[in-house]
Amino acid sequence: MNDASLNLHEGACDCHVHIYELDRYPLASTATFGPPQASWSDYMAMQRQLGLTRAILVQPTGYGYDNRCLLDALEQSGGTARGIVVIKPDTPISELQAMHDAGVRGVRFMTIPGSGSVLGWDDLDAVASRIAEFGWVINLQLDGRDFAQYEARLRALPCLLTIDHIGKFLEPVATDHPGFRSLLTLLDAGRTWVKVSAPYETSKLGPPHYDDVSKLASALTGSHPERCLWASNWPHPGRKPVPNDEEMLALLSYWAPDSAARRKILVDNPEQLYGFDT
Repeated sequence: MNDASLNLHEGACDCHVHIYELDRYPLASTATFGPPQASWSDYMAMQRQLGLTRAILVQPTGYGYDNRCLLDALEQSGGTARGIVVIKPDTPISELQAMHDAGVRGVRFMTIPGSGSVLGWDDLDAVASRIAEFGWVINLQLDGRDFAQYEARLRALPCLLTIDHIGKFLEPVATDHPGFRSLLTLLDAGRTWVKVSAPYETSKLGPPHYDDVSKLASALTGSHPERCLWASNWPHPGRKPVPNDEEMLALLSYWAPDSAARRKILVDNPEQLYGFDT
């Protein structure tokens, strides 16, 4: 499963990273669990080990609307990272512009029950309308079994959309499941991307190949390599034991044996979507 060529793509991007500076930025009162300390410098050490050069920092649910830790890490990155924040629907345009200038490129919606998220489905349309003019994405995590229920609404969003963790089917499904078919339909429409990442979060079979979830990842990379992104989900909050990051990256060659497809997933797609080429 190992493929050293994964480490040789200049501009390879990790599209889902959480930063926690707990000594400098305390968690919000809405936090539902205690994450590990995980600074930008800690992440850089792992990033160098894997041969990655770009990252997408995703606001942890534990920080609620307080994006200071993420914005600080963006500044530390020197332009090698972009950010996904959590904002209130009435956030002033001037504040959105300031965040855009700092490297922010989207807003996170975490709809898994019990996650402690401060944004919900009722906020989606207002936030999507607010961020559309900036070219930002809605970064959505939901139980993938519900995609058919939300497909029409997601297709109608005025902005771009990314889906976390292979669709995050809380119970792994077959590729002919209505939810997975709806995910493919969203990808077909050309304004949605999916992260092939964190199979350990939903797999019932477990390592090394997480085959019940990997079959979905392989189907996505095989049919829509131009709509896939790879991510580590570092520092794997809430997971014990912590997954091995090199093994998580090596899984990409298991899901996408074609090197041209892997280059799209690691370099070309995130470069275009998150504006690394501008």
